[in-house]
Amino acid sequence: MWGDIAIAFLLAFITAFVITPYTIRLAKKVGAVDMPEDRRVNKKPMPRLGGLAVIAGFLISAIYLVISMYIEKKIDFSQDGLSKQLLGFLVGLIILGITCFVDDVKGIKPLVKLAGQILAAMAVASSGLLIDNFTIPFKENNLVLNEVFSYILTIGWIVGITNAINLIDGLDGLSSGITLIACISLLIIFSLNESPLIAIVLITALAGAIVGFLPYNFNPAKTFIGDVGSNFLGYAIAVISILGVAKTYTAIVIIAPIMVLALPIFDTIWAIIRRIIKTKSIKGVFQADKGHLHHKLMARGYTQRQSVFILYGITATLGMVAIILLDSGIWKAVSFALLVIAIVAIGYKDILHLREEETQSETTSERKEKE
Repeated sequence: MWGDIAIAFLLAFITAFVITPYTIRLAKKVGAVDMPEDRRVNKKPMPRLGGLAVIAGFLISAIYLVISMYIEKKIDFSQDGLSKQLLGFLVGLIILGITCFVDDVKGIKPLVKLAGQILAAMAVASSGLLIDNFTIPFKENNLVLNEVFSYILTIGWIVGITNAINLIDGLDGLSSGITLIACISLLIIFSLNESPLIAIVLITALAGAIVGFLPYNFNPAKTFIGDVGSNFLGYAIAVISILGVAKTYTAIVIIAPIMVLALPIFDTIWAIIRRIIKTKSIKGVFQADKGHLHHKLMARGYTQRQSVFILYGITATLGMVAIILLDSGIWKAVSFALLVIAIVAIGYKDILHLREEETQSETTSERKEKE
């Protein structure tokens, strides 16, 4: 198993790292360039098709591993309709990829993009990969969901996480870094839970592709991941998380992916509520604003890097809580979370003071350069 995991990571990493420069040239050629504006933080035009390299790294690694594991008889396509599920995953990826590529190059209406996301999710649900039952805490019997409700819940989960990662994509390396941390957390959870090998390999391939892309995307970025990339990250991690817990009906295991992705989920839910209240209309949900968590941090004086690292830290902490919850139980998970909160609270003022000194130093340096 560990050999397959190593191959999945390295092949995806190398592919994404090598292909990213080509996506930069392609973006400039087709006009997929993010121009500076009031709501955005980039100060210069930035190519935004880097997600194609992440998709390429993931697909090449995943397809190679699936074929090789089938030849070695490590996976059985006939069991539980796995071949149909993987095909549904791929079809959904193609639908979403084409939709978001057009959005990056020419721009499309939010409702059209949402329709593409729903179609991609429907392709997955139609393949039989569903959230269909789980165990209620403190009860022995499994709760089997109604088929229609299971179908709707699965589509809602995939579309929701896809948009959650897409909406948090506002700073250099933010969406890709948060997804990478989530991948690592889920990889540990899948391993502890003895999830299907295919889920472990896919989540590793996704992590490898992100690591290959991050050197070009971290501040100061050379390219953006774009809608084609941020939507893919959300879609892929949503589908793989279902695949990873599909045969495990323990409530804690199903809750774990929600905890790992709690930050982008919260940011998305709050964005929906905030926009509806502000515009007093459902249509307001599709109106971009500067109220996301990363915008709030930068408004308080944090730099791009500082804001990104803070959100990385929160995501990593939530991932650890999910892992501890699965491995050691709720009391240890809660005590760990409380201890982290206490430590951060103790050092917050000193960290804030150091940040203010750093900001003042940067401002002074800029003034001297101008003089």
